[in-house]
Amino acid sequence: MEKHFLLMTSLALPLLITSCFYLAFAFEPSPIQDFCVADTTTSARVNGLPCKNPKDVEASDFFFSGLHRPGNTSNPLGSRVTPVFVAQLPGLNTLGISMARLDYAPWGINPPHTHPRATEILTILQGTLQVGFVTSNPDNRLISKILQKGDVFVFPVGLVHFQRNVGNGNAVAIAGFSSQNPGVITIGNAVFGSDPMIANDLLAKAFQTDKNVVDSIQSKF
Repeated sequence: MEKHFLLMTSLALPLLITSCFYLAFAFEPSPIQDFCVADTTTSARVNGLPCKNPKDVEASDFFFSGLHRPGNTSNPLGSRVTPVFVAQLPGLNTLGISMARLDYAPWGINPPHTHPRATEILTILQGTLQVGFVTSNPDNRLISKILQKGDVFVFPVGLVHFQRNVGNGNAVAIAGFSSQNPGVITIGNAVFGSDPMIANDLLAKAFQTDKNVVDSIQSKF
């Protein structure tokens, strides 16, 4: 009986370790065909998008043009994100990658936010950015750095992060993501601009402030 138990344990342990290894890296399944161009005309709903008939696939399905054009930063934040996700580039479907152009006016910000499905890698093309992310509870440690042209910085998946143009001229960056659809949760919008709104007394207690302050912030969203 004891030998049988030891044999089962010796067989199960490597299997468990292998299973955990694959689960840890299985954010998006690997493609099982050459490509799966997103079919945006179907109403079917799957984890991703259904595949277009390969016979109908064209070069335009793998092509996007426009990242050479500056984004309009005339907004309260002074920044603009031009995404190249699966919605803009159907050929990204199932490939687990995407990108974006980020433009910042002088002292413009990309406010604190998270990408629930992707790690982000940022490359500075122009200007000077202060970037940073905050580690999870209980430490909540801020990891921040000033970046110049040619510098690269990584924001781990799911962590709150931000960018701010700390120069007097425009700044431009290119971001890469480990998902075809990384998603974005802007902290201010989610907390103070939810629909319906989160109760102001709850937020006042959470942020250790007065309900009138919460009402004032909510009115801006």
